Amino acid sequence: MNMKRLFLLLCVNVIFTLCVYAGQAKYVFYFIGDGMGLAEVIGTQYMLRQCQTGEVGITPLCFAQFPYTGFAINNSYNSDVTDSSAAGTALATGHKTKNGVLGMLPDKVTPVNSIATWAKAAHRSVGIATSVSVNNATPAAFYSHSASRNDYYNIGEQLAATDFEFFGGSDFQKGYPKDKPSLVELAEKGGFTVVRGKKAYEGARNDAKKIVMLFDYRTTDGDFPYAIDAKPGELTLAEMTVSAVDFLMKKNNGFFLMVEGGKIDHAGHSNDAAACLKDVIAMDDAVKVAFEFYKKHKKETLIVITADHETGGLSLSGGRYELHTDLLANQKLSKHGFSEYLNKLRHEKNDSVTWEDVRKALEENFGFWGNVQISDDEEKALYNEWYHSFVENKEVKMVESWYYRDEPLSDMAVRIINKHAQMGWAVSSHSGIAVPVYAIGVGAERFTGQYDNTDIPKKIAKSAGYKMK
Repeated sequence: MNMKRLFLLLCVNVIFTLCVYAGQAKYVFYFIGDGMGLAEVIGTQYMLRQCQTGEVGITPLCFAQFPYTGFAINNSYNSDVTDSSAAGTALATGHKTKNGVLGMLPDKVTPVNSIATWAKAAHRSVGIATSVSVNNATPAAFYSHSASRNDYYNIGEQLAATDFEFFGGSDFQKGYPKDKPSLVELAEKGGFTVVRGKKAYEGARNDAKKIVMLFDYRTTDGDFPYAIDAKPGELTLAEMTVSAVDFLMKKNNGFFLMVEGGKIDHAGHSNDAAACLKDVIAMDDAVKVAFEFYKKHKKETLIVITADHETGGLSLSGGRYELHTDLLANQKLSKHGFSEYLNKLRHEKNDSVTWEDVRKALEENFGFWGNVQISDDEEKALYNEWYHSFVENKEVKMVESWYYRDEPLSDMAVRIINKHAQMGWAVSSHSGIAVPVYAIGVGAERFTGQYDNTDIPKKIAKSAGYKMK
């Protein structure tokens, strides 16, 4: 073969390659706000506006300004109201399954691969990050196959066996056999470097081939603290996203990164409006990281934001034609955070907590009798809860939600401030409401209209050139 012919063949091959990859997303960000329905998004924007200016209207979140929007129907295979594992499976694999099942068809036998696996097959680096445990339902849907979302040890074993480059989250979910190695040990045996916090990540980043980045310390419930409870210097979802992008760019072969804002859902289960909306902001801060990346790589980047379902049936009305979301800014701790505060107070005061102690705590953490002028009946209700819990000294009947057991006094305080803000809740579980989808970048035009949640990974795959198998 002469040199001229060889040169022509090489030119044809280059042109063919450019045609194949032109217009495809080399970098994909997939954000999932667990429990984040449209009411949560709009309510957050109302709150931002009222807190910043005192005016009616919205201050837009970053992702709410993306040019392409749609709505995803999210029923599971066997229910119009999905759980996180079935919804996560749909968003990850493009297949419906039964509630409680991960990465499998409804027969609970046949495994199905996720878009993260498709990305890996396309020689992309892969990252999975969340503000809850790395082997919880939504992140697990991207790498595991399990007939039960509660089989945390088996799910963790599957994480350790993946060839994904980055995992980030609060920790591994508790609940594994004492006679078996810890999931951290298994991850390390699988070639992962396991670190806690930003400084530890920075120290391990250069030498690690695969990494699991966990929260700075083991929290009492195994998750990131709610954004409303977070202390200065603690790892945030945005900072974890920065680390994920940094690590995935080491190879510079393109990447797929899923980031879950998992605490939005927990706050919805607790009907805690202030905690819920502030975790929407925390996820938007993580989206801003992706958006800054997009501005530098516009022709190669796709960002998609959606939710697996809505939690709590949030309504932006308490029965009057008004909202006072700015009052939520007076709440300084989540319902669970205030429960922990009260429990700590019990120990410090040797079970001699006075009404004056509680009243001061309510003033400082909810703004009651100050910016939030509560009624005599509401004060009486709070007093009665204090009396039953701290004076009668009987066994306190805790208020249970999906993830927490909280002090009745804390539950009462949150219900009162919700009422003053005119934020209503229908349930303490999931709802069947369709969820919003926002997109920007390469292929973002595919995400307009109404469609099934199983279509989202397929649309991303088409935009990125992944083979769905």
